[in-house]
Amino acid sequence: MSQIETSTGKVQGAERDGIEVFKGIPYAAPPVGELRWRSPQAHPGWSGVLQATDYSPISWQSINEAGGVLSFDPNNKPELSEDCLTLNIWTPSTDSEKRPVLFWIHGGGFVGGSGSSLIYDGARLAQRGDVVVVSINYRLGALGFVNLAEVTGGRIPASGNEGLEDQVFALKWVRDNIERFGGDPSNITIFGESAGGMSVGALMAFPAAKGLFHKAIPQSGACHTAINLSQATNIAEKLMSKLGVSPNKDVQTLIEMPASQITEQGQILAAEDNGVGMIFQPCVDGNVLPKLPIDSVKQGSADDVAVLAGATRDEWRLFVSMTPGIANMTEDQLRSQLQNDPQNDLSPMIEPYRDMLTSIGHDASPVAIHSAIQSERAFRIPAIRLAEAMSDRGCDTYEYLFTVESPAMKGILGSCHAIDIGYVFGSHTANKGTSTFFGGEDEHKQLAETVMDTWLSFARTGRPNDPLTDWQPYDRENRSTGVFGLPATVENDPYGEVRALWDQLESESPIGTF
Repeated sequence: MSQIETSTGKVQGAERDGIEVFKGIPYAAPPVGELRWRSPQAHPGWSGVLQATDYSPISWQSINEAGGVLSFDPNNKPELSEDCLTLNIWTPSTDSEKRPVLFWIHGGGFVGGSGSSLIYDGARLAQRGDVVVVSINYRLGALGFVNLAEVTGGRIPASGNEGLEDQVFALKWVRDNIERFGGDPSNITIFGESAGGMSVGALMAFPAAKGLFHKAIPQSGACHTAINLSQATNIAEKLMSKLGVSPNKDVQTLIEMPASQITEQGQILAAEDNGVGMIFQPCVDGNVLPKLPIDSVKQGSADDVAVLAGATRDEWRLFVSMTPGIANMTEDQLRSQLQNDPQNDLSPMIEPYRDMLTSIGHDASPVAIHSAIQSERAFRIPAIRLAEAMSDRGCDTYEYLFTVESPAMKGILGSCHAIDIGYVFGSHTANKGTSTFFGGEDEHKQLAETVMDTWLSFARTGRPNDPLTDWQPYDRENRSTGVFGLPATVENDPYGEVRALWDQLESESPIGTF
């Protein structure tokens, strides 16, 4: 196993089944002490050889998030630390070949997750496609996505986008070093799911990320997730109150406060109704993130980026399964919830959705209708809006939809949130838990091979046409869509009657919100 000289020091990984694996490589200085809530800084480097054989600690988060409903590894109890800005690399060889690079940004609602999850293991992708796969950690929750610049009068200059800035810093490290690991710095694809997909969408509009990647795959998250400065300031004020500090007087107290305390109070605040749903997310501060990402994309911020965007058909069912009592939702409760949406009265959607679910033989109960509408509002429609925006600018963009259903919980999850991950990484049969959730039969294996080959084709060429050769770039006329069911197919405008309902809304403001 060779030693690799990086810009910050030598590293040595380990070989596993023909793939060289490097874990826990620092890409930035630990954001501790005076660097807490600051933009990431260059790592000072190390002497000797860093044994990159174990994952690093992960970003501070609640224990429940760290274990994670989708961790599939209940015995893994990761260490939590602010010193978490590391990345992991899987490569077929550290030779001079320039392979496509796939740069994974994990999900977890901007409050949980890590690049070391069992289902994000990049070995299968690296081996199957002769590519280099990178995964990262970044700051989360109240340590990565809270704007403190306003409430502290600039004493702590946090824009609320430090987690995104970490991602950019990791991309810069990859640009400067990945060739030494057999990768091509001129062919980098960023991809991520849920908050990771939303991060991909934000980076498409993030000035500091310009030129650091060439292709983007936002999975179940597009370009519509960010809060405005007023919302961010309100959240910061409430967080300071819970922490018992005055942001104008107690800045040093904040810097020295235990990360566990900040995380715990952030978790409590996130569980309260603050009128914006997911309170820790990117912030449109007018500088670091100038606009809502979709608005920047419409003005050309990502014209030089090839895009593959999509969602799963039944995204919201996973969240329903995690919410006790919601299964008994009544018609009155359904109508009340949709009528009281902060931006739009969505109750006119009820009957069309009932008809659609009935027509395809699915449950059309109040909770099923609510779940379907939320799936579209938060995930699928934002992906379509992104594809439309890119197409309108003459950019080749591809749209997909996962319809493969989870066999877990007697099938009630359907094609739920995160069902795509196991197929993208080929990790659907990593252990008994993944096989139960994603499916472990031969038809699932065949689908995983198709999905991996599709993602690899896109990373290599910017076109996802291997093996789905008749998949065309998305446009408003044909709306060509790769549909990943059993088997995978290409369809024009799947569930078009539902999409058309959203086209009738006068405002896009509820799209992509939580």
